[in-house]
Amino acid sequence: MATTATTMRSSSGLSTDWLEFDRQSEPLDSWDAEEDSILTPEDEEMELDEGEGDGDAAPKLAKKKPPKLEESRSKKEHVNVVFIGHVDAGKSTIGGQIMSLTGMVDKRTLEKYEREAREKSRESWYLSWALDTNQEERDKGKTVEVGRAYFETEKKHFTILDAPGHKSFVPNMIGGAAQADLAVLVISARKGEFETGFDRGGQTREHAMLAKTAGVKHLVVLVNKMDDPTVNWDLTRYNECKDKILPYLKKLGFNPLKDLTFMPVSGITGQGLREPIDAATCPWYQGPAFIPFIDELPSLNRKTDGPFIMPIVDKYKDMGTVLMGKVESGVAKKGTCLLVMPNRTQVAVDQLWSDDEEVTSVGPGENVKIKVKGIEEEDVSPGFVLCDASNPIKTGKVFDAQVVILEHKSIICAGYSAVMHIHCAAEEITVKALICLVDKKTGDKSKTRPRFVKQDQVAIMRIECSGLICLEQFKLFPQMGRFTLRDENKTIAIGKVLKVVE
Repeated sequence: MATTATTMRSSSGLSTDWLEFDRQSEPLDSWDAEEDSILTPEDEEMELDEGEGDGDAAPKLAKKKPPKLEESRSKKEHVNVVFIGHVDAGKSTIGGQIMSLTGMVDKRTLEKYEREAREKSRESWYLSWALDTNQEERDKGKTVEVGRAYFETEKKHFTILDAPGHKSFVPNMIGGAAQADLAVLVISARKGEFETGFDRGGQTREHAMLAKTAGVKHLVVLVNKMDDPTVNWDLTRYNECKDKILPYLKKLGFNPLKDLTFMPVSGITGQGLREPIDAATCPWYQGPAFIPFIDELPSLNRKTDGPFIMPIVDKYKDMGTVLMGKVESGVAKKGTCLLVMPNRTQVAVDQLWSDDEEVTSVGPGENVKIKVKGIEEEDVSPGFVLCDASNPIKTGKVFDAQVVILEHKSIICAGYSAVMHIHCAAEEITVKALICLVDKKTGDKSKTRPRFVKQDQVAIMRIECSGLICLEQFKLFPQMGRFTLRDENKTIAIGKVLKVVE
C-alpha cells in the first residue's frame, strides 16, 4: 500500500485532491485520515532541493546564499517524540538516559547531577535532571513545563518533548503532544504503580487519548521499571500490564498490528533503550531496543510545497522577539516576510534555529526558534500562528464541528461552555447549537435536532469561541482542525472542524 500511495503523490497537484476525496468518503468517526505514505529516496532528495535556494530570489541573496544554505539546512528527517504517562512512571529519567546513551549529555554533567541528587537524598532522580532543568521541578521531582532536548541517529534527528504527568499540568502536556509525530507512553511495572496510573483518576488513559487526538501516528508503550525488585523482569507482570491497557488503546483507535508497539525497559539502568536486553536478564523478549526501533519507523510524508505554517508554542525576548514551535508545512528562510495571525502583523525573519543550531532555512517537522522583526514579544500569545503572508491561515470565531463526547456525567446542550485546546491554542468556547447526532457505526445523521448530547454520543454542533482563533477544516489540514474540550480538569470530548462559519 505504501508504494501505491507514493506513486499517487506525483508532482502534479492531482494526487492530493484524490486523497482528499478518498478521505471524505471515510466513516465519520474515523480519526485517522491515512495521509502518511512512505517517502521514496527520490522524494526526499526533491524535498531537500526545494529548500535549497530559489531561482527567483533577489540577486544579492543569490550571490551570497547558495553555498551557505547547502550546509545550514538540517538534512536528516526530523521526528518529534513526546514522552507521556502518569506522574512518576519515569518519563524524564528515560529521556535523560537516552541523552546520556546517545552522547548528548556528557559524563561529567551527569556525574555532577548525580552528586547533587545524592546530596538531596534523591539519587534515583539524577537522570531526569537533564530534562527537568528548573529548580522547582528538581526539588519536587515533578515535570511542569514540557522539557525539550534532542538526539541524533545515523538517519534521523529526534526532538524529545518531555510532557508533565501530573493532572494539574495537562494543558502543558497538550501543548507538547500537539508538536509530536510519535508518542511514547511510559507505564511503570512496579507493583501498585501501574494500577494507580491506569485506574480512574490516573493519567495514563487521558494521556494516551490526548496523544491520539493530537494526531500522533505511532504509539510506543514502554513498560518501565522492569528491573524493580517487585518485578524482576517477570513476563507475567509485563503481560498483565499489557493486557490491561491494550483494550483501552484499541478503543482509542490505535491498531495493534500497525501503530502500537510494547517494549520492556529500565530507565534507570538503560536496559532496552539503546542495546537489546541481555538474554540472561530477560530471556522472553527478543524484540529490538527502543532507539533502533524508532530509527527504523517509516518516514513521515511532509508537505514542503504548501504555504508556511507554524503554530506558536512559546515566545521570549532576546534582542528581538523569538517564537518557538513546530513547522507544520512549508519552508521559511532568512529574510522571508511572514504574518502573525490572528493579529495580521507582518514580520521579517531575522534568524532561525533548528533545535539550537543556527540554520538559514527550516522545513516541515522541525522544532524551531525563529527570531522576527516587526512585533513585540507581549503582542504574541501561544496559539497564534506564524504563516505565509500571501496565503494566510483561516481565522474564525464560529465553526461547525463533529464532536465525540468521551466522558461527561451530565448532558450537554446549547449554552454549555468548556475550554478548547486546538493545536497550541487554548480558548473558552460555548456550544451555540446542536445540529444533529451521528450514528457511530453507520455514520448516518439524525433528521431532527437533538435537544442534548450525552456520554459516548457523536454530534455535529456549532461552537463559538470567546476570541478570534486560527483554525482550518480537518479534511484540508488535520493538524489545525482537531481539538479537545476540557472541563473541570478533565478531557470530556474530542472533535474535528468541519467548516469555519465566521
